[in-house]
Formats: sequence, C-alpha cells, structure tokens
Amino acid sequence: MDQNGQRKVCIVTGASRSVGQAIAAELGATGAVVYVTGRGAAGHSRFEGDTVEDSAAMVNAQGGVGIPVVLDQRDDAQVEALFARVRREQGRLDVLVNNAWGGYEDHDATFNAPFWEQPLARWDRMLQIGVRSTYVAIFCAAPWMVEQGHGLVVNTSVLTHPDKYLDSAPYDTAKTAINRITFATARDLQPHGASVVGVAPGWLRTKLIYEMYKTDAEQWHTVEELAQTESTHYAARVVAALARDEQVARWRGQTLAAGTLARAYGVTDIDGRQPDFYRDVLKMDTA
Repeated sequence: MDQNGQRKVCIVTGASRSVGQAIAAELGATGAVVYVTGRGAAGHSRFEGDTVEDSAAMVNAQGGVGIPVVLDQRDDAQVEALFARVRREQGRLDVLVNNAWGGYEDHDATFNAPFWEQPLARWDRMLQIGVRSTYVAIFCAAPWMVEQGHGLVVNTSVLTHPDKYLDSAPYDTAKTAINRITFATARDLQPHGASVVGVAPGWLRTKLIYEMYKTDAEQWHTVEELAQTESTHYAARVVAALARDEQVARWRGQTLAAGTLARAYGVTDIDGRQPDFYRDVLKMDTA
C-alpha cells in the first residue's frame, strides 16, 4: 500500500518460477496489484507450480491482487501491449521488476567452458532474454514514470567486478551489461524522481537445485554443499523492502547483494538467517 492506502501496482517479469515467483508473492504480501509475466503457462512447465497462473494465485493468497500474463519478452509488441494494458486497467505503475532470464535452458557441462566451446544460442538467449529484455522493459516504463514523477525499477542480476571473472564469457558479459543498464538508466531517470536499483541474489535453492542434489525444501539443510544457499524468498523480501522504502533513491544506480540490503532493512530469510553469499563465500566486498 502507498501513503494514501492505495495498492501499489507492480510488474514482475520472469515470474512463473523461482525468485521471480517469490518476488511476486512478497509484493503481494504488501497488498500490491502484481502483473505476473512469463513464458510459463498451464501445461508448459517442467515443475509443478511453475506457471504464471500459479504465481498469480500466490499473490492472491498473500493478500495482493495477482494478474497472470503469458508473455514472450523477445517480442516487443507483446511487451508494449503489457504496459498499455496496465496503464488502461490501473492508471499507474509503481514498481517494475526485471527478472526475465533466458540463459539456463541448456545448462550443461559446457556452461563454464571456454567461450568458443559454448553454443552461440546460449549467447543469443542471454542477450535477448536478459540484457535486451531488461532494457526494453525500462524503455517502456520510463516515460510513464517520468510523467508520474515517481517509480522504482529493480533489476535482478549478480555482482560483477572488472577484476573478477564469472567463469563463463556469455554469462559474465550479460550480467555485467545488466548492471551497467542499472547504472546508466538510473542516471537518466534521477532528475525525474524515479530510481533503478540492482539486486543480486546469492546461490538460490531452486527446484532445479533440489533435483540436482537429490533433496527438497524440508531436507536441504542436511546437504553440506547447500549450507550457504538462500531461499528464493530472501531476495524477494529485499525487493519488497525496496518497494516500501520512501528513501529508495539512496541505492540508485547500484547493484547490491541481497545480503547487503537484507542487513540494511532488517530482512531475514525464511529460516531467520541473513546469509551473504558474495561476502561469505565469494569473499567479495559487498558494503
């Protein structure tokens, strides 16, 4: 809810599963109207519960209003139609979360191979549903946020550094580009009251991770390798905290670890911890 008791209006892309689904749910817990977008529709998902309809239902269960939208982020016309629909139905846009990502569909032994041994299709997916989709969504939201004089864009990413390599050239390049989009678009929007912030979740316990390690949401803590992982709701709670923060402009243009923002906002994971994968495991400066 905003200061006037009205529901905030949010768009979360790539929200049919994993952290995107959790972000939609946590925004729903604030009472928001959440347009949940993704390619996952009924009958088209690998795991049970990974559809935009399921995500919208989670928003509703948390007290918000979930609206499912099957959307291909590669299609500019579909993206433009989404923003036109939200404007027509709600008349406002408070939060845009760019979480759509197309780089994991063919995750295999080549993911960290030298770039010339990786399929070019991986590069295309990361640049299309990742870098370009993030830019296009902000492109569509920006004029509206300028008109309103307020708005928040959150881009999910990873922490990058010029001297640290993410062990995959396509992945390193795409994530660095997203972080630079956060920095650059924040500069352009700064005079108009809107903010762009990057949030970097750590190692997430997704359904795919549970499958890989032959565990589940109840037994994961018995797997030593997963000791420093985060639930998908940890970063999601951070995004919800950003959406509530009237001083969110202090983070403008930065991409920050979920753990760093969690400490700043007093947010904890579902088990009460405040993990920081980048600081504690990767030994990166997350201050």
